Amino acid sequence: MGGKAQDTSCNQYGLWVISTFASYKATVKNDAAKQMTDLKKLIPGLHFDLRYASENNFTHTKLYPSIKTTYLRKPAAVALAAVQKELKAQRLGLKIFDAYRPYAITEKMWELVKDDRYAANPKNGSGHNRGIAVDLTVINLNTKQPLDMGTGFDNFSDSAHHGFTNLQNTVLQNRLLLKSVMQKNGFKPLDTEWWHYAFINGAAYELLDLSFDQLQKNKL
Repeated sequence: MGGKAQDTSCNQYGLWVISTFASYKATVKNDAAKQMTDLKKLIPGLHFDLRYASENNFTHTKLYPSIKTTYLRKPAAVALAAVQKELKAQRLGLKIFDAYRPYAITEKMWELVKDDRYAANPKNGSGHNRGIAVDLTVINLNTKQPLDMGTGFDNFSDSAHHGFTNLQNTVLQNRLLLKSVMQKNGFKPLDTEWWHYAFINGAAYELLDLSFDQLQKNKL
């Protein structure tokens, strides 16, 4: 089936993680929906603040190279484009903090935060590793400033939870705006992180440990 013959070894957790471009290419040949799509190329006007490509993140370590874009599987990327289009009608837009995340980076993060409320346990992998999860916020297109969501990105306190309501009404409305438009377009929220959304049917997509360099330089 779609490339497993080329990359059959499982990791220490018994997970099959695609780590070669040849294996990834074979899965896409078998199912075009598995193509990793460049968000900057697909979605006009999308803003990026890729935190793990800098030291401005909870690890205080640069985990990614100096990338200017990121990726999602094709159906998730198309759905995100629909979100952006809907928000644009309100003079709003999306700012992306993270999307695809190589599996090896998830392993590094788990070493730093071994709490599965806030970091994916590598024994399971994550939606980011599958290319179907995105961390994001909403910005005002006139000012380019983010709407007030009550906390910053990667805030590990209860106040970042969707169920936390001891916040100003404006903050609650802003979170609801993001949640509503994301759910309308097929994304599911994570209870503990207002910024994190995963596209439906995530288990259909394999875990990936492809570098950003591999995705940028190799063409399907």
